[in-house]
Amino acid sequence: MKTSVIIRFVILGLIWAALVLKIILSTQHFTLYTAFVIVASAIIIFVPLYKKYVKGK
Repeated sequence: MKTSVIIRFVILGLIWAALVLKIILSTQHFTLYTAFVIVASAIIIFVPLYKKYVKGK
C-alpha cells in the first residue's frame, strides 16, 4: 500500500474520530441509536475505502 493511501486513511480516521467524540460529548445520554449512528458512519466511510485500496489489489 502506498504512503499516500495510508496518509488518507489516517487523516480520515482522525476526522471521523473527532466527529464521533463531538457526538458523544454533545449527547446527554448515550443510547443505542447513538451507537448505531457511529457504527453506520464508520461503515459508510471506511468500507468503500478498504475495498478500493486494500482488497482491490
